[in-house]
Amino acid sequence: MSIPLEDFFNDVVGKSQRGLGFTVESLAEKAGVSPAEVEAAKDGDKNHAVLLKLAAALGLHGPSLVTLAEGGWKPQPLALEGLAQFNTTYHDMTVNAYLVWDAETGEAAAFDTGATAVPMRRKLDELGLRLKYLFLTHTHPDHVADIATLAADEVWVSSREPHPEARSFEPGTSWRLGSLSIEARSTWGHSKGGTTYVIRGLARPVAVVGDALFASSMGGGMVSFADALATNRKEIFTLPDETVVAPGHGPLTTVGEEKRHNPFYPEFKS
Repeated sequence: MSIPLEDFFNDVVGKSQRGLGFTVESLAEKAGVSPAEVEAAKDGDKNHAVLLKLAAALGLHGPSLVTLAEGGWKPQPLALEGLAQFNTTYHDMTVNAYLVWDAETGEAAAFDTGATAVPMRRKLDELGLRLKYLFLTHTHPDHVADIATLAADEVWVSSREPHPEARSFEPGTSWRLGSLSIEARSTWGHSKGGTTYVIRGLARPVAVVGDALFASSMGGGMVSFADALATNRKEIFTLPDETVVAPGHGPLTTVGEEKRHNPFYPEFKS
């Protein structure tokens, strides 16, 4: 399944501007460009000189932003035994949900539901798996739209963002799924209780990040842009480079690829 990038370069610029509280005029002044050039960049103009100046003013990595503008990078295709991605249409966008499972015990865990969980339910039935857990990365409607279809034994969500159909946990809680371990890490900022679930025991570690991080971008800091950046740095970018990043929107990526290509995290670039 080939899923396009969730965000374009101008989405990255817009998220940074909003998160840092710049008006068009104040950003233009800080970057040394005109307000018209800021507006043009946000509308999709790829003027490299302007993008590099905007990146410097916004704390972004300029060359990565330019590469994104030119369509010069996308993550390498990924496939991992014991992990399945489901991409469903929700209004004018698509949203991801995931299954992981332990082949020996036949126990499975789902992460979010997407717009419809019917494809996930079919996969569970096809493989003869028992859905022990449904974990919610956060409670925005596109991620919790079809809890009932999955009929999981247990549904879990962060205590910082409760949901009437789920039990609450504190960040740092962990679970066993056969030979697999699942650890909840707080990656809030996009939402109050945004959670990344780190799964160990497959051939590579997996981080189901919800809307905390996307390939070459991140979720908007709807609650706190500063904390969204900081918790990603603390809880996701400290994972091994080989870790598969399973985002709420867009394609699978890895921690290493995001270190090299994500404009929001310039400190990892050589």
